[in-house]
Amino acid sequence: MASYVLLLKEHEDDETVVYRFGPNENVMGKIELNKVTKKFAELETLPDPDIPSKFYFDRAAQRLVVCLIREGGKFPERTAFES
Repeated sequence: MASYVLLLKEHEDDETVVYRFGPNENVMGKIELNKVTKKFAELETLPDPDIPSKFYFDRAAQRLVVCLIREGGKFPERTAFES
């Protein structure tokens, strides 16, 4: 089964980065990565109870880890998790 999670950057400073995440631009939650502690927080769950927020949150976090570690801390305005 293919997976796709869209991430749109909402805010970034020296300590945190916040993205909206979800299956499309109409159904999105919000995730925050603390770049200092490397911890994630789900600030908003997906608004549709029929869509599993944890599934999308986990994949959004995986994509942000790649940005932090492999891509040298560069967080694009728009990115996606695809598998």
